[in-house]
This record gives sequence, C-alpha cells and structure tokens, in this order.
Amino acid sequence: MNRKKTIRAATGKTVPDLVLKNATVLDVFTGQWIKADIAIIDGCIAGVGSYDTGRKTRDLKKACVIPGFIDAHVHIESSMVSVPAFVGATAPHGTTTVVADPHEIANVLGTSGINYMLLESKKLLANIYFMIPSCVPATSMETSGATLSVEDIEPYFSHPKVLGLAEVMNYPGVINTDGQVLAKINAAADAGKIIDGHAPGLCGKDLCAYAAAGITSDHECVTPEEALEKIRAGMRVMVREGTGAKNLADLVPAINPQTSQWMMWCTDDRHPNDIQTEGHIDFIVKKAVFLGVNPVTAIQMATIRPAQYFGLHHLGAVAPGKQADLLIISEPPGLDVNEVYCAGKKVAESGTLMPDIRLPAPAPCPSPMRVDVNRVNFNVIAGQGKARVIRLVPGQIVTKCLMASLPEKNGLAMPDPGADIAKIAVVERHIGTGNIGVGFVSGFGLAHGAIAQSIAHDSHNIIVCGATDADMKAAVAAVVKMGGGIVVVDSGRTLSSLPLPIAGLMSNLPMGEVSRKMDGLNNTAKALGSKLSDPFMALSFLALPVIPKLKITDLGLFDVEKFCHVPVYG
Repeated sequence: MNRKKTIRAATGKTVPDLVLKNATVLDVFTGQWIKADIAIIDGCIAGVGSYDTGRKTRDLKKACVIPGFIDAHVHIESSMVSVPAFVGATAPHGTTTVVADPHEIANVLGTSGINYMLLESKKLLANIYFMIPSCVPATSMETSGATLSVEDIEPYFSHPKVLGLAEVMNYPGVINTDGQVLAKINAAADAGKIIDGHAPGLCGKDLCAYAAAGITSDHECVTPEEALEKIRAGMRVMVREGTGAKNLADLVPAINPQTSQWMMWCTDDRHPNDIQTEGHIDFIVKKAVFLGVNPVTAIQMATIRPAQYFGLHHLGAVAPGKQADLLIISEPPGLDVNEVYCAGKKVAESGTLMPDIRLPAPAPCPSPMRVDVNRVNFNVIAGQGKARVIRLVPGQIVTKCLMASLPEKNGLAMPDPGADIAKIAVVERHIGTGNIGVGFVSGFGLAHGAIAQSIAHDSHNIIVCGATDADMKAAVAAVVKMGGGIVVVDSGRTLSSLPLPIAGLMSNLPMGEVSRKMDGLNNTAKALGSKLSDPFMALSFLALPVIPKLKITDLGLFDVEKFCHVPVYG
C-alpha cells in the first residue's frame, strides 16, 4: 500500500484507478447497508462515499457489495488439489482469504511439506495465510512420516504469512502440562502469535485449563451448549461445515447478536465435489441464512470476525485503507456471488475465473510409499465373546463402539456384509515398518469389494475397508503402485481410481477434473453397496486418534476416551 497515493485518492487529489459507483455497501462495523461509491487505488480502498470518476468507472446500479469471504480454518490438502487449483476453484465462490493449516502434508513430509505449501501460496490471486501444525504426529499412537519439535516450528513464527500455532489437538497434554506441548504454546505466545484449539466435548475445569493455556479458538463444537461454554471461556468458536463434519445446523441456536461477534465460519475439510457443486464459504453463509441467521450476521462471521481474530486488519471490510477484496452479490436472502474482486482486480464472474487469469502449475512433491505388498496380511484371530466394531455416525467424524458377534472361519474373525460389518485396516507407508492395524467397521454398507486411499487423518498411512481380504490387499497394491491415491476394487480388479502424486494427498489436476473422478469413485463404491454419499471422506477420518470414540491406526484399534489401544476382542 502506497499510503501517500491512497490518502491523496481519498481526498480527491489523485485520480483512483477504479471507482465503483452507486453501490449498496455493507458496513460490517455497524451492520448497515449504505449507498456509496468505492474508490480503489493500487488494490486498496481509498474511500467509501462520494467519488466522481476514476481511470476506470463502473456504475453498479445499486448492486450489493460486501467484503471477500475468509475461511478461518482449512486443510487445503483435503480438497485433494494443489494450492493454485484450490484458489482457482474457491475464489469464484467469493473466498478471497484462507487461513490454512498444512497439518496433513506436515505429517507426511515434515518441514519440507510446510515449505512446499508456503512456496506454492506465493503470487496467487487470493490471500493464503498459515497456522503452523502443533501436533505432528497427532499422537504417539500411530506412525507418521515426520515429527516436529518446538525447535522445528519456532522459526516459522517470524514468517509474514504465518499467523500462529494451529489446532492444539493434544488437549490431554495441555491439561496435564506436558512439557513438549507447553513448549510449542509458549513459543507461539512469546512470538505474539495466535493459538488455535481443537477440543471436542471439552468442558468444565478441563476447558478452563485449556483456555488458561492461551488457546483462543475451537472448531469442534457439536452442540449449542458446548459452543456457549467455550465462548464464556473467552474462546472464539469456528462453526464448521465441511464434508465429513457438518455442525452448522446444530450450532445455529447459539448464534445471536451477542455471541456472533465471537464466532466465524470454517470448512476444515471439504472435498472437491462439495466445492464444485455447493460452494465454499458462500455455501455456509447461504445455508446459515436459510436456517434463520440474520444475513448481515452471517456475512460478518465470514468477513470482519475472522479478520479481527487473526489480526488481518487490512481485510474483512469495505472501508478506507482495506485491501479491495470485494464481492458483488445478489440481494439478501439470495446472496449469490456474482463477481469477485481481489486487490481491486476483477478475477471471477458468475462462478468462473476471468479469461485473463492464469494459475501456475503445481510443483512436484514426493510421495513416500514404503510398503511391501507381499507382506500385507489382514488376519484377525477369533476371540471369545463379542468384538469391538467401529460404528460410523452419519454426518460426523466422531464414531461409536459397537459390540458385535462376528462369523468365524478357520479360527479367524470374518467380516459380516449382511450385518453391515466390513474389515478395516491401516497400513504404514512412510518408513517401511510393516505395521498393519486391523479391525472391523459398521456403516459403510459394502456388500463386496474394497476401497482404499493414502488419505487417512492425521498420519496419512494407507487405509482400506472391504468385504474380503483379497480385495483389500489388491486395493492397497493399487494405491502403492500409483504412489498414493484412491481406489475402488472388486474381485481383484481396480474399477475406479484417482492418483494423488503430491505427498499422496493431492492431485496435480484442476479441481473440476478431480471432482469428476471423485464422482466416479463414489458411484462405484455405491455399486458395491456403500450407503454413504462420500465414503472416502468418512474413511479418511477413521484413522484419527484424537476424535472419539473408537478409531484405528497402524498400531491397532484405538479408544480415544481411554487414550490407549484396545484389542478387537476382550
């Protein structure tokens, strides 16, 4: 920002680059819609008021103008596309800023993965900021591709694109004053950085302890009561509406004029199909309004609230001195994003990038795949009584523990497709340990075949689910051969696949093409009997040993509430 030029343009002494006349502007500070012209120079808003002409002048004819949307917490890797492709897909939906946590790629490649994301975020049309992963690995209960110490992450806090420490998932470590966890929190706090949280269901004195550590946000709330308690603890609540976890409808009752100033939207993990067909933050805003949230409040939670929380004082408002990230939208309650301006440049119209916008090609990135397929074995010795079975909860990433009787064959426990019980396994892929955790899962509905992928939060080993061991092994072999990716297998034959050459997490294709391939994968999985709209998103979270209740890692079944591995039987 050239302050002198901006000041002179604001006073009318310098001609603005662009004047958007006769706009209906949302003042996010007062919540009022005002009639005004917008003067822009060098990508910055010089003034909002009465301005005659600029080098370019456009009459908006009372069209509504709001600030660009901000995603307060997102794992770009979950979109399964590169950083440039992600921006190219979300910017037309009005997302001009994201605060990304490169937790997924860091668990695969460590600091090399973080550096890769920082480099890929340069010179893009949207603003990409980062929170540095706090939990790599998320726990010691799985094998990740890297371990990040406080010495590894501390240098990043001086990077201009780094805003703080990402979701502190190890809340037991915080509460029990674990030295390594507190060292990372202290490093961020000493650097004056924000510390994001991740504490599903935490309440009472434990929540007080967590907040007292300096953690100031949470995106895991699933009930209004939980959200309100965390706000009372001084935390911001990020209302999440992703693909695997959808919390918006449940949290609407907690949103009111008093609480909304402490709340904002985030997607966390959103698959390409949902971005392509529904949208991004624009979808959340519209859904919130449909569910009864005041349109102005919904927009504030997408703009000024995250900007204030993250200290992004140049963003989040249509006001003098702010970056000219603007959306021209249809009138409430429609709120369709018709045009998008990033730093004063029109970059998208009617959901499509402008023809002159050229996105850079993604850089190559290694994908560790150290698996000896010939040694893969999914046998589970049958035991006495009932077995622990992971039970999916539709629309959530939490699970339940189902106790079920399993059929036996030659002394081995077998899947029971008729009772909707499949076998599930995690195969370590990073360092070649040969670790394989095997269990059973209910809720996928697979009658035959298998599905597998190298996306398995948080360590991203290979996770596979199937009706037979043979198809599960064939699916793992297909993922290894691709160097990472997603597959559907039946009778030993690969029916559908999507290679993910960037760390085994992301494609080098545009999002539209990835979305089409995901449609094919989902449809093929449904032909095998899957009941889920997106079985691959559900599968990816079953290896996450920080979300209750029963999960699976390469070391076996994991009871999150007891925070220990448990046997299939007993």
